[in-house]
Amino acid sequence: MANIDNFNFRGKRVLIRVDFNVPLNEKHDITDTTRIDAAIPTIQKILVDGGSVILMSHLGRPKEGPEERYSLKHLVGYISKVAGASVKFADDCAGEPADRLAKSLQPGEILLLENLRFHKEETKGDPGFARKLASLGDVYVNDAFGTAHRAHASTATIAQYFPGNKLFGYVMENELRNIDRVLHQTQRPFTAILGGAKVSGKIEIINNLLSKVDHLLIGGGMMFTFINALGGHVGKSLVEDELFEVALNVMEGARDMGVQLHLPVDAVIADRFDNEAVRKICDVNEIPDNWMGLDIGPDTIRHFKEVIGRSKTILWNGPMGVFEFENFMEGTREIAMAVAEATQQGTFSLIGGGDSVAAVNRFGLAQRVSYVSTGGGAMLEYIEGKELPGVEAIRK
Repeated sequence: MANIDNFNFRGKRVLIRVDFNVPLNEKHDITDTTRIDAAIPTIQKILVDGGSVILMSHLGRPKEGPEERYSLKHLVGYISKVAGASVKFADDCAGEPADRLAKSLQPGEILLLENLRFHKEETKGDPGFARKLASLGDVYVNDAFGTAHRAHASTATIAQYFPGNKLFGYVMENELRNIDRVLHQTQRPFTAILGGAKVSGKIEIINNLLSKVDHLLIGGGMMFTFINALGGHVGKSLVEDELFEVALNVMEGARDMGVQLHLPVDAVIADRFDNEAVRKICDVNEIPDNWMGLDIGPDTIRHFKEVIGRSKTILWNGPMGVFEFENFMEGTREIAMAVAEATQQGTFSLIGGGDSVAAVNRFGLAQRVSYVSTGGGAMLEYIEGKELPGVEAIRK
């Protein structure tokens, strides 16, 4: 398989699938440029080699064809600035305008195609649509890890039209290398920290991790399903009672495999779901009827930090509480700080999933952990042991 470092792009038109699905405000200004910034090394490697770049991406979830707020034209100025080259724009990703602009592209130039999802054929993985896209370039580079778990036209189907000229960009290479390091070159003890609202979205990742980790720390709203399944009283806290058996099976599986599963012992509770709610600290098994748990408590934080401090590999997915509320962010912030401190002592730490990434960014810790994954869903599916269509299409 070709590698981006040893591939010569001189004189080639390179079609790159990027993940420029970035947040925009009502004025169409980009409010978080992380995903665009991540793709710049791949773009610049091609331009420096003497190739030209054709960028394709989706933005948002347009329902019926083109929508102004989802147009990629809003990104042209910023891409041009960080790439250090002027960016041409095709107001459709397939057909005459795209063909004409792509064919006239000179070495060192960049063309950005309009939103792929303005065509329904993209998400259907349509071969005819993929062929139209493929006709624009000589080489295909997939650098969109965030969409690697989707079998779409631009992420998977298209690769078959580039049998000898398909490869990963730097974002994809870095993602796969760092996740593989956690899963296959593990230094022990290995601790997984899982949070977020619900158990239902994490069942497969928990089951896959049980055969790999030494410690599993459970926080966030999902902890109350475990506590309640064990007979604890959790008041109005978020509970998926249909998953009690699953939670009990996870705990039994952890015991059988020698994994230490750590559940919170106390919680910060509130009389309503609101930052200004009345709050107090309470034993996690004794939450009053009309109260709800919105964060892990101080004793839990202390215990979790001890486990994290002894770990040599850490995987973190999901906040410990409702960290969007200032008064219920303490658990998430303390765990983030503990992961950063462990990393400074030589621990390898991988952070993934939208809310965990938002948390380390919010607390200014992104540079103090080993790797922050750009793809939440894709990272989880890869850790679950699933084949990602965007990865397999290149590796085949």
